[in-house]
Amino acid sequence: VQLQAFGGGLVQAGGSLRLSCAASGPTFSAYAVGWFRQTLGKEREFVAAISWSSSSTLYADSVKGRFTISRANAKNTVYLQMNSLQPEDTAVYYCAVDSKIRRVVVTTTSAEYAYWGQGTQVTVSS
Repeated sequence: VQLQAFGGGLVQAGGSLRLSCAASGPTFSAYAVGWFRQTLGKEREFVAAISWSSSSTLYADSVKGRFTISRANAKNTVYLQMNSLQPEDTAVYYCAVDSKIRRVVVTTTSAEYAYWGQGTQVTVSS
């Protein structure tokens, strides 16, 4: 599986961005997908995840109510809609595909994700 994340950019506080994660491979629809983010000098942190069937989603407390994860399996794409962005949301955002097929409950642990995209920079100015 190859992943490409895009949609990042520079936005003012309070603004919105939509990130996309496009995947190659016929089995993408059978795996959960997560979004993580990382800033310089800090560990990668979980942002959101969605199950293979879209029946389950999970969000970090810091983004709950502001970010929405969704997927379009027919397009092999997962989205992260980010609203009410704040300067603390500034980071490189990565999408990743779960290592376990059809996991029932999505995981927040980065080690459980087997494939990673290259990341897209999100910068929120105050």
